[in-house]
Amino acid sequence: MSAQHTSAVVGVGNAIVDVIGQVDESAIDDWNLNKGAMTLIDEPRAEELTTLMLGGLKESGGSAANTMVGVASFGETAAYIGKVRDDTLGAVFIEDLRAADVAYDVAPAQDGPATARCLIQVTPDGQRTMNTFLGASSVLTVDDIDEELVAAATVLYCEGYLWDLEEAKAAIRHAMDIARANGVTASLTLSDSFAVDRHKAEWLDLIADRVDLVFGNIDEARSLLDTDDDAAVISGLQSLAQTACITLGRQGSMIVTADGVIDIPVVEVDERVDTTGAGDLYAAGVLAGLARGADLATAGAMGSCAAAEIITHVGARPRQKLSTFCS
Repeated sequence: MSAQHTSAVVGVGNAIVDVIGQVDESAIDDWNLNKGAMTLIDEPRAEELTTLMLGGLKESGGSAANTMVGVASFGETAAYIGKVRDDTLGAVFIEDLRAADVAYDVAPAQDGPATARCLIQVTPDGQRTMNTFLGASSVLTVDDIDEELVAAATVLYCEGYLWDLEEAKAAIRHAMDIARANGVTASLTLSDSFAVDRHKAEWLDLIADRVDLVFGNIDEARSLLDTDDDAAVISGLQSLAQTACITLGRQGSMIVTADGVIDIPVVEVDERVDTTGAGDLYAAGVLAGLARGADLATAGAMGSCAAAEIITHVGARPRQKLSTFCS
């Protein structure tokens, strides 16, 4: 018998403090950055970029954590599973997340690497370049998965970036198994094309075996299915997953099911300041919609609206309550 659902969405991901700064295009070469990508870095490189980005906006982040904040901003209950160190940045992460009405009860690590950080450089074209030191987030294990929390959810949302870590893979599989046993929808976000390239074979198996709902952008979907033919992408997604929510940039998004494709228009804004977190907040809108029982078209529209709010300012967290902004 399924557990009684008391939480809307539970997210599992890398618990990271974001450092976000607007930089000139010249910084891409001067700082030896891989523009538009998420690059994993070590602690010395993290310290170097942190020094270069003095004055950047600092806030708790991580892809799935951003999504859970968005879900809560819609007025739905959200909880988060991720690992921080018992240090200053770890305390900041916990305080920020709880202040956003996201439940967070994972015990911080007492030793090992420092709390993770993601250094995000935003160029004048609105493109974001991310350099991530995984730090303490890399020690998330099966033991950190709250089985009762997952079993009581409506939707489980797992971050693809976490798949770079062997112990975290086991944690995600464990969480998805709990979801399946309790009638909880299991979802996975593809995170970025480089993550897809690293984990394609494993993810194809994971999606076919354990995932009900896939999130990604069109480039990630093309990479996953080894094709640039968008018709083939659609048919491939229909064969692979029950539902796939694929963002298309300025063209909005599409929700692919076995029954067809639902086109979701973009919500226009006056100025695209920073695309950081747009995909995370799109997922938040979709998840919040599904958690409250909305149909896919309505949930997709909520996702577009949430993404529209987030690109009007620097930072990956909403500055307005999405329950109001998207009403």
